[in-house]
Amino acid sequence: MAPKQRVILDTDPGVDDVLALLLALSASPEELELAMISVTYGNVPLQSCLRNVVATFHVLEKEMKWREETGKSTRGFGALNTHKPIVAVGPEHALEDEILAADHFHGADGLHGVHEKQPHLSPADTWRSLFSDEEPQGEKVEPPSYSKYFTPSKAPAHKEILRVLKESPENTVTVVAVGPLTNVALAAAEDPETFLRAKELVVMGGAVNVEGNVTPVAEFNCFADTVAAARVYALTSPNPSSTMPPVIHGKSFLPPYPAKLSKQLKLTLFPLDITTPLELRKKYFYETIQPITKSGSPLALWIETFMTGIFNKVEAMLGDGSEPGLSLHDPACIWYMLTQDDPAWEPVAKPEDIRIETSGQWTRGMHVIDRRQRAKPGEQSSKVETHPSDPLDATTFDDVPGDDMGWLSVNKGNRINRMVKTPGDEKFAAILMDRLFG
Repeated sequence: MAPKQRVILDTDPGVDDVLALLLALSASPEELELAMISVTYGNVPLQSCLRNVVATFHVLEKEMKWREETGKSTRGFGALNTHKPIVAVGPEHALEDEILAADHFHGADGLHGVHEKQPHLSPADTWRSLFSDEEPQGEKVEPPSYSKYFTPSKAPAHKEILRVLKESPENTVTVVAVGPLTNVALAAAEDPETFLRAKELVVMGGAVNVEGNVTPVAEFNCFADTVAAARVYALTSPNPSSTMPPVIHGKSFLPPYPAKLSKQLKLTLFPLDITTPLELRKKYFYETIQPITKSGSPLALWIETFMTGIFNKVEAMLGDGSEPGLSLHDPACIWYMLTQDDPAWEPVAKPEDIRIETSGQWTRGMHVIDRRQRAKPGEQSSKVETHPSDPLDATTFDDVPGDDMGWLSVNKGNRINRMVKTPGDEKFAAILMDRLFG
């Protein structure tokens, strides 16, 4: 039976990214196939992100062996044992900016020192040869045993994204992007029509009606590469050129999109507004994980180690003695993929024109939305008699004096499907833990 969802996960593995990856791999083979893991920089530098992906498979190999040897339930991780995702790596920095890392929150290695604290759960550095063209010195190195779970690629991540989309039937693969959108923007720029074969692009990013988490108005993923985000969002517009980022210093690193594209991108956005309340609280986490850790689970020990670092960090940030929790930003997107048919998922009634600020001194990365609630004349044009002999006649009703940026135009602006309600904020943490440990 074919999986209900085929997914490309574009990720920058820090803590919640790894939890999202684990949730995807824990699915049944009928629910989800993880076709590809596209690794980007973000929470930590690129090679640390790649190391955390590889370490996830290394730990899972140990976990599967432990469960088999101890007669523990083997329920779950059907996707891990059935499908073999491609793992490919993108560039080390944003399209037009210097690298920005969130290692102050996720720790220098992205997982709060788990590689040093639990060295037996970290893969030997021989994994690097899987992704390098350089011939290893000395004796030939055999591929690590855990590499049976994935297919390493030496091609750039954006080219592998395009290859998967090109080789798959149209509208069958969803790209889930939970890091900076650099890889996604590169794929869309190189071959827009192939990229638009994607069924949907699910994005964790932005802050619309809440404050940002890296500046007062910006969320980290978008802030890390604002140009990439703006370019990707523009593909949702009937006129992508209307929301493309401005060219600074007379040079753009990527070409404009063709004037005419076959379709608009369906982009479903999970901003901080909806992901922040999805918390994994400290008390519940320890009550759930510690008995499993004591029973000998490698996966439980690994997760407990880096989650302890996260809780300590959040406690220090709060400074008021309140119970800390980790917002499950990235896992929320995988939860959506697993339960997309649940009517409790609620998007905005009508796609919104959300645009990305790319050049503001104080507002870079901001998700800008028109709150003026002004009527769009073009929406009324069908009621006005036009002259068929004049092809420009109908478009005149879409023009508003002074509206140079096209906020009041029906032919310009983005069309973002922002998610506003989940099937239950308070129950997701339990769903996640049950998926991972049964």
